[in-house]
Amino acid sequence: MAGPYVYSPTVILRCFIVRIWFRLDSNRVLHEYLAMDLPYNRKVMKICGLSRVPSRRTFDRRLSTISTDIKNRITTMGELFVREKIINPSVLSTDSTLIKSKGYVWHKSSMVEGVVPRSGIDTDARWGFSHTKGWIFGYKLHMISSTDSIIVPLSADFTTANIPDNQIYSILTASLPITITERTLYMSADPGYDDHELYGLSTELGFRLVCPVQRYKNTPEERIKLIKFYKSKVGQAIYSLRITSIEPLIGHIKSAFRIDPLSVRGYERGCAIVLLSVLLYQILVYYNCKTNRDNPMAIKYMLGT
Repeated sequence: MAGPYVYSPTVILRCFIVRIWFRLDSNRVLHEYLAMDLPYNRKVMKICGLSRVPSRRTFDRRLSTISTDIKNRITTMGELFVREKIINPSVLSTDSTLIKSKGYVWHKSSMVEGVVPRSGIDTDARWGFSHTKGWIFGYKLHMISSTDSIIVPLSADFTTANIPDNQIYSILTASLPITITERTLYMSADPGYDDHELYGLSTELGFRLVCPVQRYKNTPEERIKLIKFYKSKVGQAIYSLRITSIEPLIGHIKSAFRIDPLSVRGYERGCAIVLLSVLLYQILVYYNCKTNRDNPMAIKYMLGT
């Protein structure tokens, strides 16, 4: 068995938050930044809990191991927002976004043949299609967010771009603590979540999934009821919340933390960087809420350049 880490997960996580916060584009730059013998850099070292600077290889190795810890912390932060009544979880929304991989694309013909034609291709990435962006070679960020005046992620996951949204819904909702789901009435989603199993899963969790429902030639009565609710005033009001909540939230996170395209190659590293950005967004919004800022979701000014 491997021995205990020299640097605890919390210490390493703080270091990577520094990388995201100051928009440092590699672990090498992170190492160099922390190693600078300047008063401010020494203060950052102390806040991270470091007595000496980890090597670049240590950062590289640990970046590939912390994704699960980050997901759990995102869930914990979401629960904190609800427990402190910063947000109202009665209506939530879920969506995903494609994120381009770093480097060159791997064309499908070469992928099928198992041939990597040049260096600089992220061989973990896959092709995914978006109606607004077309075909993208890369990954996908999946999220559930609040929809009221303060919009924050409550659950998040990361996959390759070819994974359909409906396959991740159960994972995202399972990450929501009972303190949230017991107060949730509706989940707003796009047509990609129109899935019989997802309606049943949502009902089991105690809320109703609201999304555009496709009508077939012989649509069963159960789906007719879903269609009628979606088209009702209440259903349309719930569905329209996506436009003012999770859709701009996703764009805001991608823009603020510059995660599209990714700055790293490989699924595990990409997962860590993207989910760290989600977690840091939560932390910054929470800080703004606790310090009574007029617009808690305005976080770009807080990030380094």
